[in-house]
Amino acid sequence: MAGRRLVVEADGGSRGNPGLAGYGALVRDAVSGTVIAERAESLGIASNNVAEYSGLVAGLKAALDIDPAAEVVVRLDSKLLVEQMSGRWKIKQPDLRRLALQARDIAASLSDAGGSVTYTWVPRAENSAADALANSAMDGKPVSWTNTAELAAQEPSPLAVKEPSTPTVQELSTDAVGSLAGLGTPTRIVLVRHGITDLTAAGKLDGRGGPDPSLNAEGRRQARAAAAGVRAFIGDSSAHVITSSLKRAIETGAAIAGELGARAQIDADWDEQNFGDWDDVSMGTLRAHHPQELARFREDPHYSRPGGEAHADLEARVLAGFERARTAGGTVVVASHRKPIMTVLAHVLGIRYDRIWRLATAPASLTCVEVWADGSASVAFVNDTSHLR
Repeated sequence: MAGRRLVVEADGGSRGNPGLAGYGALVRDAVSGTVIAERAESLGIASNNVAEYSGLVAGLKAALDIDPAAEVVVRLDSKLLVEQMSGRWKIKQPDLRRLALQARDIAASLSDAGGSVTYTWVPRAENSAADALANSAMDGKPVSWTNTAELAAQEPSPLAVKEPSTPTVQELSTDAVGSLAGLGTPTRIVLVRHGITDLTAAGKLDGRGGPDPSLNAEGRRQARAAAAGVRAFIGDSSAHVITSSLKRAIETGAAIAGELGARAQIDADWDEQNFGDWDDVSMGTLRAHHPQELARFREDPHYSRPGGEAHADLEARVLAGFERARTAGGTVVVASHRKPIMTVLAHVLGIRYDRIWRLATAPASLTCVEVWADGSASVAFVNDTSHLR
């Protein structure tokens, strides 16, 4: 299945050069023009070029989170960045080389998954949205927003057979949201994807039947940041902490439990999917050598690899774990993995399996789902990574 077509618009500025600096970036769907994500962050004292490169990196990260196999066109009003990232001009300054390498690493991840990144120059007047975000950052107003509705949007096919809606999930119109007031306090479930491991960084599949690596140094930093992010979100509220049985989730959950003064409990139903003979294999390799099998894996929930697990089996156990979590009441924090988190979101939002790949769940990101006593559910936010910046 072809990756999504995305447009990244990025900019940065410095009031003084060097001076108070910030960047802005956004991601649009290339077909509809709808904005899917916005990012803006202050950089303290920095140069204009550092701010522009920082915006580029943030925009590419957002695109990667939306679809790791996306075809991305990057629109910049800086001819310097376009020429340097296209390889036609040399990059002399060390701080710019560092940021350019980060951007190239993200572009390589997209390419390995079957996507692409190209750069194009646009006049400043055509980059006004990113410029406005950069100015917002310099004004002390950061932005980290993802359009959950756009990620979940389904484009109905004339050949598709309409399936009955899941009875435990209600569409939340304005009237429906108002009516939830009579259902009491919802159970708030915060889903945290584990920090990165060496396999995550290499873009390799890593399921419950694989090598089961620990977090690497960056993953441990991300776990601590995620723990602080959870604490900032729930405040002084107490919480139950659950982790999958895999090391990287246990370690991430331990950081969260330590921050909250709680004891983490292991529930193996939150484990990542077992990818069978594809464990420890990169997406780039699968795209190059097994494109038909990979397409079936992404489209058929009953397909499994030898020694592995079908998505339908993963879904059954994850939703069993989700049901236990929601009946616990209060706030429940679950340290888990990409596919289980996507599975919960697909269940709550009614998304078909072949569309769940549009849901962004970056390493150490936070996602929140609220479930009321009658099974009504809403997604509060998805893929929050602001604590990592």
